[in-house]
Amino acid sequence: MVIFSEHFKEIEKRAGFPEEAIAPIEKAAQLIDSIPELNEKFTKLVYGYMTDRPDNINRDFLPSVEALESYGAHKYTLDLVYIMACSEILHERYRANNIPDEVFWQFTIDFRCKLIECMECKGVAGTFVAEWVDLFYSLERFGLGRFQYEHDKFPKDYTTKSGYFIKEGTPCVNMHIPSMGIPLTDEVRMDSYKKAYEFFKDRRTPEGYLIMRCGSWLLFPKHPEFLDANSNILKFYNDFEVYEEVIKDSFNDDWRIWNKYAELPLEERPADTKLRKAYKDWMMAGNKTGYGRGVIVFDGEKII
Repeated sequence: MVIFSEHFKEIEKRAGFPEEAIAPIEKAAQLIDSIPELNEKFTKLVYGYMTDRPDNINRDFLPSVEALESYGAHKYTLDLVYIMACSEILHERYRANNIPDEVFWQFTIDFRCKLIECMECKGVAGTFVAEWVDLFYSLERFGLGRFQYEHDKFPKDYTTKSGYFIKEGTPCVNMHIPSMGIPLTDEVRMDSYKKAYEFFKDRRTPEGYLIMRCGSWLLFPKHPEFLDANSNILKFYNDFEVYEEVIKDSFNDDWRIWNKYAELPLEERPADTKLRKAYKDWMMAGNKTGYGRGVIVFDGEKII
């Protein structure tokens, strides 16, 4: 298998990889192609994951990829090259399942998101969460506009404030918010919700609704107390009916706000954005952080 293929280059281009990341990534791919023994091992890992076990890349395959580090590339770089190579087979599966090409290329933007996170948090061009692709590769998670959605079932009986009853086990979609750097404006959010509604026709309720749920630090119910009232995070928060609040002693998602600076003591972390300042002030005052779980019932045009 040619690793540094036209498909590989097309991902870099369409996903918009940062210029400074391209050289080390391409160097690793070319290294694999230049050593027959290494290419053979790498190719077996690609087909092993995509053919045999498309649901547990982390448990069975990543350690084997990282064992190839001795050939001269960082394990995080190799992990990214690996899942990019696997995606060539995934693209064929999208086509075989009549999934539009635009949905596939939307997914590849996630490579860029994870690449930038790795550069900002670890100082390496690659990914430190390669296992995240599992549900994409088993055709259960899809990128649709600004958000990502995966097959799910609602975890409990719940009646919304509007009076709509959701029975435990009802088919729904679980939502993720990739770090694209695109503000969560009204237009961007609604565009994604509508795309999800059209894509997941088979998961609509008998009444024609799509139930979308999300668990995220972005849905932390204390946000209205300390975030800017006009922030897009609050607008996203207000789309949801939050049905569960979790308060944590430690803020496990702080790296999403501070990147590499999350390793510093709180008082030394920068407050150079509105979000960083708001969180730093909140935490310095002794307040705890956490996350929320929320639900949207969507009729294709609006949230009910």
